[in-house]
Amino acid sequence: MMLSPDQAEADLSWTQSDPETMLNGLKSAGCASDEPAEGEEKAKCKAEQPLSREEKRRRRRATAKYRSAHATRERIRVEAFNVAFAELRKLLPTLPPDKKLSKIEILRLAICYISYLNHVLDV
Repeated sequence: MMLSPDQAEADLSWTQSDPETMLNGLKSAGCASDEPAEGEEKAKCKAEQPLSREEKRRRRRATAKYRSAHATRERIRVEAFNVAFAELRKLLPTLPPDKKLSKIEILRLAICYISYLNHVLDV
């Protein structure tokens, strides 16, 4: 958001640096400002709403355990993908036979080879 030079800072509530004004804003939102009682762990905000599904997912994904598990799954997926390309590569005729091909070259060569085999079957 761009601010114009003539826009007053008072229009923007997040720029308020007066602690009393901020405290009044919290009280009006329904948040408890007193010290926690002996039996309470923390003072809680009455206006606090339960987390949305998206927020729960975001917080769960932020854990180290989740990231580690995700990285492991991704590593296994990529390895299976590369094995599939290696097997496809073995089936394609090239000169020289051990020539290194990129994945896109393997796919294009497979398309051409399948077209050639279809043509041979049609004749």
